Amino acid sequence: MQPEAIDRPLSGLVVVDLVASPLAGIARTMRELGAEVIRLELGGRGGCPQDQPRAELAYWTANLGKRIEAIEEADLPARLACADLIIEDLSAESDSIDWAAIRAANHALVHMTATGFGLGNAWSHWQWTDGVLHALTSELSRSGIKGRAPLLPPGEIALQCAVAQGAFVAMAALTQALVSGIGTHVDYAALDGAMQALDPAFGISGSATNGRPAASLPPGRPPKGVQYPIIPVADGYVRLCVLAPRQWQGMHAMMGSPPEFAGAEFNDIMVRFKSRELLAAMQAFLADKTRAEIEALGQQHGVPLAGLNTLADCLTADHIRARGMFAEADSDAGRPVPFPNGLMVIDGERMGPIHASTAEHPTPAPTPASVHPARPLEGLKVLDLGVIVVGAETGRLLADLGADVVKIESSAFPDGSRQTWLKIGLSSSFGAGHRNKRSLGLNLKSEEGKALLRRMVADADVMLSNFKPGTLESLGLGYEELSRINPRLIAVESSAFGASGPWSKRMGYGPLVRAAAGLTAMWRYPDDPESFSDSVTIYPDHVCSRIGASAVMALLARRMRTGRGGHVDVSQAEVMLAHLANEIAATALGLPAREDAASGVFACAGEDAWCVVSPRDAADRERLSGVIGGEDLAEWLAQRTPEEAAQTLQAAGVPAAPMLRAADLADHPYYAARGLFRSDPHNLLPEPMTAERRPAVWQSIPDADARPAPLMCQDTYAVMHDWLGMDEAECCSLEAAGVLETIPEKIREMVATKSYLETAR
Repeated sequence: MQPEAIDRPLSGLVVVDLVASPLAGIARTMRELGAEVIRLELGGRGGCPQDQPRAELAYWTANLGKRIEAIEEADLPARLACADLIIEDLSAESDSIDWAAIRAANHALVHMTATGFGLGNAWSHWQWTDGVLHALTSELSRSGIKGRAPLLPPGEIALQCAVAQGAFVAMAALTQALVSGIGTHVDYAALDGAMQALDPAFGISGSATNGRPAASLPPGRPPKGVQYPIIPVADGYVRLCVLAPRQWQGMHAMMGSPPEFAGAEFNDIMVRFKSRELLAAMQAFLADKTRAEIEALGQQHGVPLAGLNTLADCLTADHIRARGMFAEADSDAGRPVPFPNGLMVIDGERMGPIHASTAEHPTPAPTPASVHPARPLEGLKVLDLGVIVVGAETGRLLADLGADVVKIESSAFPDGSRQTWLKIGLSSSFGAGHRNKRSLGLNLKSEEGKALLRRMVADADVMLSNFKPGTLESLGLGYEELSRINPRLIAVESSAFGASGPWSKRMGYGPLVRAAAGLTAMWRYPDDPESFSDSVTIYPDHVCSRIGASAVMALLARRMRTGRGGHVDVSQAEVMLAHLANEIAATALGLPAREDAASGVFACAGEDAWCVVSPRDAADRERLSGVIGGEDLAEWLAQRTPEEAAQTLQAAGVPAAPMLRAADLADHPYYAARGLFRSDPHNLLPEPMTAERRPAVWQSIPDADARPAPLMCQDTYAVMHDWLGMDEAECCSLEAAGVLETIPEKIREMVATKSYLETAR
């Protein structure tokens, strides 16, 4: 086993994994971050499936790097005594284990129950699969093409997002225990996690939605190929993501500056969307060129585009190989299989599970600080340079856990999420991604502005960014320089393709990342090769923010015992590929595609009413047959509402769920029982926002505060006073010099007169 190059953040911590479901992947993340993970399979429960090749792959993907042992229940209490974190799903099945006594014996223990639907509600007994999660999160209702049936997204991305959210929840509870010496019990549900980390109905959305969350958009599936056109080329397809006027001007130049499209009106994205002539011209220009040739032209002219890759393309791509995204592990078939080699790079080292060694004399765990904050990150000081979705969400997650998060922005380079239907740069979407933050207007193009940021870095704990790699270095604000100012600084950089490698300088909008990482090519109807259906999803922005926030808390644990910070590199493309690990391994082994007539999305009684049915194995199919008898499944479902069908099938132990729409979620009985949503007022928005209350049900961590998202540069003077001790006169002088900014005068006027609300009526 190769030696470790760095001290992994969770080295010294012990995690016991008792989870039989795919949520076992939560503990794998802890292993990647350096914890010793002991998987105990109680009486064979949760063991590797036999004679089910795909299920075997899923088992090994979730459990790589763990120490796996069989154990009997009588021996369990002794094995749990050394744990810092226990993750289990036994509580939902049996009350024979006295968990209260186990927690009482170890006051700093974090005990996490990880199930599909949480404990003690009417859905707790329901069976779940990736398809069930898609139906109940509303992602399914937005997947597909107008006029066709909803389309289940490929792979198991809902399940994998639930795993990532579970790891974030576990890290928050662990952090609370490390700073206070007091553990907690966490009731975590996969459905809650998938709802929040995949494409949340009430979360911050991309700039193309004009600030409206998914729940407020028209119901149903989008028309084919409207927002981000996919064009046939010589060796496949290319996706365009031309949004800003300067990007269109680059596209126009790339096409040879055709005069019929030279008018200023084509700077308007809606004019371009509606122009059939323009689309035809772009198709004609690109038709005889290869993906690689077009990508090179796009780089040359500053045009956001990407070729559509297959998973096989990705595995052989120079960039993926250079980044070391995949490692090989031996399969039971005697052939090496590619598995994802970790979700992040820390201090230049990939955090893969396969070579994460456990030293003979492990590093001691951090000593609890014996302080008692209400929230795990209380007192943490965060500089947030993030933009759009992943940038917003990473800082928001830390702010919800108590950190003082300062969003740094300027009117010259506004966050794209400020471009909203309300002209003051606020919306319910922006509010969802920036609650509990403060806004600082700072000109980082000026030397004085950079000097102020360096002074703030000296006292900061964390800095977040998601610019194209090299941007901060070009400003003299890269991690290497800033860590000399403050060696305790933790920096998280999220980008489309990672900080290194041949693709690192590519433009990285989500639709382009999905195209390059092979997901778009998979997300289509089997009978229509051009029915690409991922245009309105925001995946993987939200889940990448959970991974970044988890890394922050892991590095805080390391800092408690070493005094030093660290650097995190998160690639959105690599997160997607990791989520498709089972599909990639199955392809490498030549396993046949899944085909099951009893699994899929079925029409039910009612208008655009659908039910997901997804039997996992022969036992589920036998239960299904027992319910419907000899009747055809599609005919049986067509006679029932989705809710009636799902209730009947779930009562028999068959995974099934009605398709919910985004607008259904806030008042749905399941989410109400879990207390997932609340109404948060914002004094500048025309109506209260529906907001996420908390990521899990936990005993000792309060719900997130509801401080409203700020106007641009709203808190500049207060932040300068709190962080650098500046008085008002100093701030005024720096504002006059163009170094600091406060709320733009035009926005002040609109707020004072409430004229911006006229556009909301």
